[in-house]
Amino acid sequence: MKYLMLINASLNAEGEAVGGCTPEGWQLFYKEIQEAGVYCYGSPLADFTTATTVRVDDRGERVVTDGPFAETREVLGGYFVVDVPDLDVALDWAARCPGSQDGGSIVVRPLADYVG
Repeated sequence: MKYLMLINASLNAEGEAVGGCTPEGWQLFYKEIQEAGVYCYGSPLADFTTATTVRVDDRGERVVTDGPFAETREVLGGYFVVDVPDLDVALDWAARCPGSQDGGSIVVRPLADYVG
């Protein structure tokens, strides 16, 4: 079954990403997940300050604002999709991910198994 692992970085009071994830830690995790044969695809995202949010108001008009979600202390930093036997294995991989450390978190969700 395929699971999406959303990598959320923690932000400090000034809105700056915090945490001690090192490039070496990410490289090691990426190598491990590929060698285990569970990696499907994924990508880091550009700096959160480049985000744009789109909403549609009650009149059907598009409202565009700079930046990610308001009033949050986390920002989406990237994602992985893994193909593993069950949720427990997906959670094990999420716990190994450097993004789950130093105040970060990983949201794990199964991908829908239908085409709609």
